[in-house]
Amino acid sequence: MAMHKLTVREIAKIDAPGLYGDGGTLYLKVRDNGEGGRGSAQWVQVMHIQGKRYERGLGGYPIVPIDHARQVAFDNRRRAKLGDNPFAKASVATVAPTFAEAVDAVIAADCNAWKGGKDGKSARQWRGSLRDYAMPTLGSMAVDAIQPADVVDCLKPIWQTKHVTALRVRQRIDKVMQWAIAKEYRGDNPAAAVDALLGKVKRTKTHHKALPYAAVPSALAAVRESKARPAIKMAFEFLVLTAARSGEVREATWPEIEKVSDLWTVPAGRMKATKDHVVPLPEQAMDLLGDAAKLYGNTGLLFPSRKDKPLRDNVFNNLLDGLGIDATPHGFRASFRTWAAEQGYPRDIAEAALAHQIPNAVEASYNHAQHLNQRKAMMVQWAKFCLPED
Repeated sequence: MAMHKLTVREIAKIDAPGLYGDGGTLYLKVRDNGEGGRGSAQWVQVMHIQGKRYERGLGGYPIVPIDHARQVAFDNRRRAKLGDNPFAKASVATVAPTFAEAVDAVIAADCNAWKGGKDGKSARQWRGSLRDYAMPTLGSMAVDAIQPADVVDCLKPIWQTKHVTALRVRQRIDKVMQWAIAKEYRGDNPAAAVDALLGKVKRTKTHHKALPYAAVPSALAAVRESKARPAIKMAFEFLVLTAARSGEVREATWPEIEKVSDLWTVPAGRMKATKDHVVPLPEQAMDLLGDAAKLYGNTGLLFPSRKDKPLRDNVFNNLLDGLGIDATPHGFRASFRTWAAEQGYPRDIAEAALAHQIPNAVEASYNHAQHLNQRKAMMVQWAKFCLPED
């Protein structure tokens, strides 16, 4: 009696995950799509050779058609009958993992070298970008079934509009595919040459949206009156009063605050210039920290999330968008810089307040002054301007 063979029509009707036999040692393994339905499919061959069970992936379907999978399976059986072991280098159960499983493996392998480890910013950015742009297409696919066209499907919607993000997503997909090659799940990298399929990008110089500095006080008033969590409102106000970057504020901790001298020292690891940055704090900023300490204590983060972790990367953008304020958090640094220039403060003092690097290498090597006294006086006036009722 002949063994039942799968047909293209039967495969098309499969709507549930499982192992579907093609007769003999060849099977079509259909993965779960995460909702109990059909996900990606892969050919696997299961054989017992010299008392050991081997399960080898033969490629994804339909990239690898039925006839090709059958021919490879037949060749493997013939070799085994002749005394050869076609799976000699294969371990038991070597079915290729899904892209989502491979991402977890890559992060687990690399995160110890990342700042913050598996819960740090790098790990969050990896997971977040791949979750938003790669997982909808690749997540349930076996890594050996992914083709360049699949990678293009992930990147094309953001290739022109969010090009920097697209490049990071491509780089991370590339890293996962390199891992798959090293694990011998596949021999090529489908993310290596997708630029030609995505086309050239029109380069336009963009700037962070900023308010005219005269509108900053009303923006802060709107934030204070909003229904956002106190930690978010206080963190944003602290960002504006100190002209700091978002990450510097969101990850700020109490040991960085010198209460006696009213200084905040941002460590080099959180600074764009990779140097410690000392920020003189005006009275309004110190009062704000006092309020934060009453709510959240004074031992960990200045402005913690509900889970006692740093606020999310986009928390300030969401706050401003919700209030209809047409600016980015970074744009308030530009508002401060314009205010400082129009008030007649020297360029060196204003640039030092923003922790900008001096472009002239010779000048930078000699200019070590932090202008703390002048900057303190400037930040006091900036705070009075931003919060006139105080």
